[in-house]
Amino acid sequence: FKIYLCRHGIRQLRTGWADGPAYITQCPIQPGQSYLYNFTVTGQRGTLLWHAHILWLRATVHGGIVILPKRGVPYPFPAPHKEVVVVLGTTFTLPVQAGKTYMLRLINAALNEELFFKIAGHKLTVVEVDATYVKPFKTDTVLIAPGQTTNVLVAADQSSGKYLVAASPFNDAPIAVDNKTATATVSYAGTLSTAQTTLTIPPPKNATAVANAFTNSLRSLNSKKFPAAVPKTVDHNLFFTVGLGINPCPSCKAGNGSRVVASINNVTFVMPTTALLQAHFFKQKGVFTTDFPANPPHVFNYTGTPPANLATTRGTKVYRLAYNSTVQLVMQDTGIISPENHPIHLHGFNFFAVGRGIGNYNPKSDPKKFNLVDPVERNTIGVPSGGWVAIRFRADNPGVWFMHCHLEIHTTWGLKMAFLVENGKGANQSLLPPPGDLPKC
Repeated sequence: FKIYLCRHGIRQLRTGWADGPAYITQCPIQPGQSYLYNFTVTGQRGTLLWHAHILWLRATVHGGIVILPKRGVPYPFPAPHKEVVVVLGTTFTLPVQAGKTYMLRLINAALNEELFFKIAGHKLTVVEVDATYVKPFKTDTVLIAPGQTTNVLVAADQSSGKYLVAASPFNDAPIAVDNKTATATVSYAGTLSTAQTTLTIPPPKNATAVANAFTNSLRSLNSKKFPAAVPKTVDHNLFFTVGLGINPCPSCKAGNGSRVVASINNVTFVMPTTALLQAHFFKQKGVFTTDFPANPPHVFNYTGTPPANLATTRGTKVYRLAYNSTVQLVMQDTGIISPENHPIHLHGFNFFAVGRGIGNYNPKSDPKKFNLVDPVERNTIGVPSGGWVAIRFRADNPGVWFMHCHLEIHTTWGLKMAFLVENGKGANQSLLPPPGDLPKC
């Protein structure tokens, strides 16, 4: 296999060559060849993940990344007795001692499923998402989308015994889903192997209220030591529709000459054969264009009756940003074919989730309700089914940065685009030159 490895959530400041997505920042590592990913982790700590970033290889090629605080810097919460990385979908048994507190570093490495996570009889204290601290809150159910991470504290404060851990799918769209529950066990020290396991009932797969309760509880810690640097002014006010479409396909006999595609602002992304970052750095013509639309080309009732024409345009388009400019991006789900929750991941940046809602975004009234004080900071966010989400970020990282749905099927269908961030002033605000062993296209 040709392969690429992505360190999902590592910002890669000025080192986009080490980001990893196929034909965005590099060309394939050919069989028998090697490539050294050389980068520095700056200003980040927490749980992230790595995975293959071509085709569907990340189904099995994935794992956790743990970035510890600097030596001598404590957590902004009581230190746990033990920390455990949990990649959801794998079977495990967690042995615990009564009276101790454990930190679970949860990672959703699934291809296409958002997941609920529960432990029978135990409350979970959420302290971090996507490697950023949050105001701690207790819940019995965590919602975690593909590509997201969540750190929770679990106090072993129940009677000795075994307790079921359940990870079950969340999907509130009227489409088929693999409605299977992955299970594991929390086992207290001294529990007999023959002891019965205390069970838990997962939420229904369409438990929107449970999902919203969790999402709406997330707030940045926003302390003096860990402030929430939310951009208060906006240079680029973007509105992107995300959803599906139908394009002609003469060879698609099963689809009667058509096929389902996905798009952002009605553009189905076409993967290039030369990496975008390479083409940008070497000023290579003909690989991409910089005319990605800031708004949908056709206005319609996005969550109501779809337009008569469901076709999309195809292209390798990027949106250009000046260094250090500020961006507000509203992402609106559409009801074309079906409304659906889209976990959108932005490479190269963290962003603040300043607002969300159900139905069509109202640019006059909805911004009045934005949280610009302590919104949660993430790198991957779910656009709610039949709704919208608003994020803000500062373009302080020069390079070409991929943004895509983390449901692998939608990425394959074309729900992706890229931001091109220009160099600023001087070497410290400019993309570093490519390494000598950068794979050739």
